[in-house]
Order: sequence, then structure tokens, then C-alpha cells
Amino acid sequence: MKILHIQGFSPEERLEKAQEIRENVFEAIKELTSNMAYLKPPVHLKNEENAESLEFINTLDMTLMSSYDYPDEFFEHVKRLWSDPGIQECYFRSNEFFLIDSTKYFLDKIDEIRDINFSPSDQDILRSRRRTSNIQRIEFNVKVPKQYGGGSQPFWMFDVGGQRGERRKWIQVFDGITAVLFVVDSSGFDTKLREDGTKNRLKECLELFEDVWFSKYLINTGFILFLNKQDILKEKIERGSKIENYFPEYKDYKVSSKETDPNDEYTRARCFIRDKFLEITKKSRDHRSIGSQNSFNESMKVKRECFFHFTTATDTNNIKRVFDDVHTMILVKTIDNII
Repeated sequence: MKILHIQGFSPEERLEKAQEIRENVFEAIKELTSNMAYLKPPVHLKNEENAESLEFINTLDMTLMSSYDYPDEFFEHVKRLWSDPGIQECYFRSNEFFLIDSTKYFLDKIDEIRDINFSPSDQDILRSRRRTSNIQRIEFNVKVPKQYGGGSQPFWMFDVGGQRGERRKWIQVFDGITAVLFVVDSSGFDTKLREDGTKNRLKECLELFEDVWFSKYLINTGFILFLNKQDILKEKIERGSKIENYFPEYKDYKVSSKETDPNDEYTRARCFIRDKFLEITKKSRDHRSIGSQNSFNESMKVKRECFFHFTTATDTNNIKRVFDDVHTMILVKTIDNII
């Protein structure tokens, strides 16, 4: 949103993001080195001369990540480890533990990030990750098409944390919202939750979507599904990851002939994930215990639409096209409500 609608990032903000990216590097290398021994079977360094670098990283305290001064020695050890075939093997098994998506992207450009004058590009910033711990309100203006009166329309977007511990805060922004933009990590079909190593990420997301879809606070609210991280999903499918290992029903799933390239395995995968969410929107409200209030039960009979988009958040052109559609949909809905 900041890149598309709020004139981008200032030099000061880019400086802050540079620190955030270094923290991502810290987290990524710590997760890789600490999980090597816990994989089954475990993996080991292939080059013995990198043992010193492994020891250096292992002595770092993850809780000090934000206050660490990031000396050049740190980046040199990271560079050596990332080039070790053992660490690479651990990376390619990262579906077995939590690892940020941008790990390869940032570790591949470690020499650029280690520069004290490093100023991240827009793409670098899009790849950086910091968990949302508070509700963030984003304000921006969108041009209104001439057929709807012209001018501009202010938008307010609330970014809420998706972690389990953050969800109780969501109710604070439910009142009066026009649409819910529900962002799905489509590539999470073979990974576990960060906060619960026994729970499949995509299954958790499906359960959460069902809870939100049937929430009594959102019964008249439109929904827009962002089936995100399509680039990572495609990469995983092409690398041989099997959705049926986590969702057995995928084995018998058939793609509609109306889809572009229905015989392509990635097309089949993304359509399967889409349909898992859309199936929820078609469920009867009676299958859930939703209370006995007549007014609520009547409201739940109102037919709602759930729009969906396949997205790659790091592709600003893709996101711009999607949000243009979203803005138009919300504007039309708002105008219809006024009329």
C-alpha cells in the first residue's frame, strides 16, 4: 500500500528497513543452523572448515536480534555457512521447520546487505518480514471512476496480526467495515505453524477462515480472498512437493476444463487450494453451533459473495491490478449502500 498509494518510503524509513532485513538474515541463519540436528535424518556441514562459523552463529542469542550491532565478522560467517552444501540441504528441507520465505533471497545477496551504506530497494522491502503485533491503520486515497462521480475516495485499511495470540484483538476493528481481505499463504500446505509445530499451516488457515466467515460480527461484510505466495507455491510444485501427502483428497481432485492450462500441475494445485476455501462459503450455517438468536439466524441467510485473486505480494504490478479491482468493488458496494 505504501509503495502503490502513499508515495513510497523515505530515506529514514529505508534505513529502518535495512535494520529489519539484517534481523531477517539473523533469524534465517539461526533457524537453519539450530534445526540441522533435529531433522530426521539430521544434516551436517559438508566442509569441516565451516565449523568455526557454525559455532559463532550458535553462540548468538536470538532474543538480542534487534539490538545486535551486526559486525562484518557476522556476515562473513553467514556467507561461509550459506555456501556449505549441508546448510543448503537443510534449506531444501525447510518445510520441516519454520523458516521465513525470504531466506534464500536475502542470503544470496549477503554482500549487499553487509554494506554499512545498504539502502534496500522496494523489492527488498517487500521481501522483509516483521510479525504484526498491533493493529495498524493505513489511510490512503483512491481515484473514483467518472461513471461513479469522479474525485477521490479515502480508504482505511486495518492490518491485523494473524498469529494465534493476536486474533483476540480483531474484534476491535470489525464494526462498520465494508470488506474483509483475507490473505492466505498458498505455499503453506507442507509446513507447520511457528507457534505450534504439530499443526499444518494451510489447515489452520482454513479453520480460521471458516471462523471469520461465520462470525456474527461480519454477517453483512464482503470477503475477498488473496491466495498469496503463488510464486513460492509454483516453485514447490515444480520441485516435487506433493499436496496429497498433507491433503489426501488432492489425489482425486480434477480441475475444470475452463481453467487455463488445466493439465498443468501448478494450475491444479492452486485451484485445489482455492476450492478448499470456497467450499467453506457454500456450507450451510446449520452445520455450526451459532446460537439461538432469531435475528442472527435470519441475518445468516443473507447471501454473500466471496471474491478471490491469485496474488504474489512481491509483484507490485500484480498487486496493483488486484487492488484496482478491489477498490472498484468496494466503491460500488459503498455507493449501492448509500442509494
